Amino acid sequence: MSKYVINVPVATIWTSYDSARELDKKATSNPTDISGWLDSLNFETRLELCDANLIQSQLLYGQEVLVLEEKEDYYHIIALTQGSSKDERGYPGWVPKCQVTEVMDWKLADGPVAVVTSNLASLFSTEEKELLELSFQTILPVVENGKEKVKVQLPDGTYGLLKTDDISVYDGFAFLPKGSGRDIVRSGEKFLGLPYLWGGMSGYGMDCSGFSYTMCKANGYIIPRDAHDQAKEGAEVPLNALEPGDLLFFAYEEGKGKIHHVGIYYGDGKLLHSPKTGRDIEILPMENTIYEKELCAARRYWQKDGE
Repeated sequence: MSKYVINVPVATIWTSYDSARELDKKATSNPTDISGWLDSLNFETRLELCDANLIQSQLLYGQEVLVLEEKEDYYHIIALTQGSSKDERGYPGWVPKCQVTEVMDWKLADGPVAVVTSNLASLFSTEEKELLELSFQTILPVVENGKEKVKVQLPDGTYGLLKTDDISVYDGFAFLPKGSGRDIVRSGEKFLGLPYLWGGMSGYGMDCSGFSYTMCKANGYIIPRDAHDQAKEGAEVPLNALEPGDLLFFAYEEGKGKIHHVGIYYGDGKLLHSPKTGRDIEILPMENTIYEKELCAARRYWQKDGE
C-alpha cells in the first residue's frame, strides 16, 4: 500500500492552500532553502506568520502524512505524529504537492532506523555528494550500517548516506530509548540561541510548543503539538514539586485565562523556552517576571526509572 511521505528537509504546514506569500517561495518549493527563507524575513514579515495565522506547524523529511484532498498546488493533509484537538487523526493543514512523494515501499516501521541527533546534518548521495541538510529528529530507514557513514532509504526510492557522528541507530521504533527529565533539558540546551519561529518544528527554528514537543520526542515521548493540548495530557505536577524536564504552562490574566505559552522547567526556578518572534531559545530565571505571574500548570511526560 502506498504512503505519502515528505521529501524536503522541512515542509511547512500552511493554514490554507493560499496562505503562503510571494516572499515564502523558498519554503514552498522543492528544493527548499529554509535558511535563505528565514534570512529574507524581517521582524514584521516573521511576525505576520503568527499574527495573520499563515502557518500551523512543520514536518520533517521522511514523515508520513494522510492526504485528504488537493487544491491547486497543495495537498490538504493530516500530520499523523502531531496530536491535536483540531482533528483526532493528527494535525491538519496544507503542504505544497511538490514536497510530498507517494512511496510504495517505505520501511520506516519495519526495521532499523537512523535518528538525526545533530541540530542539522548533511545527507550525502551514495557518491558522497551533499544532497540536503536535514533537521534534528529526522528519522530514516537504515539499509546498511557502516563505521563512518550509514546508508539510509530516501523517500524518492534512492539511497543516501549520513555520518555516524550526526545520528543514533536503533533496531526499530520500539527500541527508541526513553530519557529522564534531565535528558529533556540536555536536549533543549543544544538549541540555546536558536531564533523563535512561529509554527517551527526543526533545527532551523521552533516555536514554544514545537520546542517542548521536539525535546520530548528526542527522549522517546510523543506528546500533543500545541501548548493547550500538551497541558491536558501527561501527569499533573504541583507547582511546588517541579523537577527538571517538566513542562510549564502560562496563561493570560495572570494565569487565569487562556494558555498561550509553554516551556521546559530547567531547575532552580529557571525556564528553558522559545519565547516569541524576535527572541531566541533561552534559559530565564522566572522570579519577578511575567512568567512567574502567568504560570498556571505543569505536566510531566517523562518517567522515572521503574515507573
